[in-house]
Amino acid sequence: MSLKEVIKVEAMEDTPLIQFGRAKRSGPRTSHNDALVITAVLADYEVGRIFIDSGSSADILFGEAYDQMQLGDVSLEKLNTLLHGFAGEVVHSRGMISLPLTMGAGTTRKTCMLKFLVVDVPSAYNVIFGRPTLTAFQAVISIYHMKIKFPTPGGVGEVQSDHLQSRKCNVEAVRKGQKRNLHEDHQGVPSSKKRKETVAEWAPKEMETPAKVQPTEELLNIEVIPGSPDKTTRIGSHLRGKTKEEIISCLRCNADIFTWAPQDLEGIDPKVITHHLNIDPGVKPVKQKKRHFGPEKDKVIQAEVDKLMATGHIEEIQFPKWLSNVVLVPKPGEKWRMCIDFRDLNKACPKDFYPLPRIDQLVDSTSDCELLSMMDASQGYHQIMLAPEDRKRVSFITSSGTFCYVAMPFRLRNIGATYQRLVDKIFRSQIGRNMEVYVDDMLVKSKKAEDHIADLA
Repeated sequence: MSLKEVIKVEAMEDTPLIQFGRAKRSGPRTSHNDALVITAVLADYEVGRIFIDSGSSADILFGEAYDQMQLGDVSLEKLNTLLHGFAGEVVHSRGMISLPLTMGAGTTRKTCMLKFLVVDVPSAYNVIFGRPTLTAFQAVISIYHMKIKFPTPGGVGEVQSDHLQSRKCNVEAVRKGQKRNLHEDHQGVPSSKKRKETVAEWAPKEMETPAKVQPTEELLNIEVIPGSPDKTTRIGSHLRGKTKEEIISCLRCNADIFTWAPQDLEGIDPKVITHHLNIDPGVKPVKQKKRHFGPEKDKVIQAEVDKLMATGHIEEIQFPKWLSNVVLVPKPGEKWRMCIDFRDLNKACPKDFYPLPRIDQLVDSTSDCELLSMMDASQGYHQIMLAPEDRKRVSFITSSGTFCYVAMPFRLRNIGATYQRLVDKIFRSQIGRNMEVYVDDMLVKSKKAEDHIADLA
């Protein structure tokens, strides 16, 4: 049976037939991999950012959402049960709480009492509906149709997933580097299938390249330097007439600020900002045992090392006290991305609590704008220098030798805070007015299209 034709779930007893037909989907106009994220009524509160996760054996209410609901600790049932995350880590819960959950509308509204585990884990979501909720509601989900349906005495109830909210949550989850899919261990015994922390299993979860949210319209390639087809940028296909001409002209007049090769990067003057590790002096330095790779992967690593050496981002070093390993992470197209396993070094560095903007607030601030321009700082982190006294600590080993970073590398603790501190300083007079910045992602916004050139300039 073809998914595009119909999905049917046969009725049991007197329950109505649930089906997903050929009706036009709302939400994304193209193929997607969006998660189901809905809004429902939980204990008389309308709660958004609810993630439908059929892989979770528990229903989760995250601590921040629980506190905002002001339900009170008196309702919490203390538990000794352990939760295990996807990677096997133990997560302790505050306790369990029974709450009424309502989904649907009108005659197909349905309410069930459910038990939620309250956990204190940073999350892009407020709630996770796992298998207990889906079972209680006899619910059927369709990722393709972005809907959840369930039988009620009045017919089939349904809730439409909010694809925009789903993508917002995905972006925020990636930023937080979180690992979701909590599973309950009712016996409190560590699973015999607990994941081992090997390179192959750890690296993709910690370092995988996140899927980028795709624009809702087609984009056109524009030659920033006429006659140079390899030096292009993209603009929206909906732009017309004078606005389109002015934007193209503006881009070409500022061709000198584009980066076409790593050698074009000038970097940030260390007098403006440098990155400091602030390592705890009481922590003993760690030298990781060298990981071995096959000949093909060694070639990939060497090519990346040569590139970093050519741009001055790393240099050779002798007798390092801290030493980290290289990790290769798969990229689309059967390619590899080289990362460094800085976990031991990061544990020795205190957290920089410099505030980062909230993704949802940034998105909301652009809702009434007619034109937006997105900019990405090319190799943004590498443009900030490491403090000279810290460079020898940010060292790594390959088959060809030992090296240390001169510029700020990826995956090092607090680099996001350092970069945000820099852009907040640079764009202080523009942020909130005609610009928003999240670390190295910048957005110029204009409430009126005719003002966009002035805002860009």
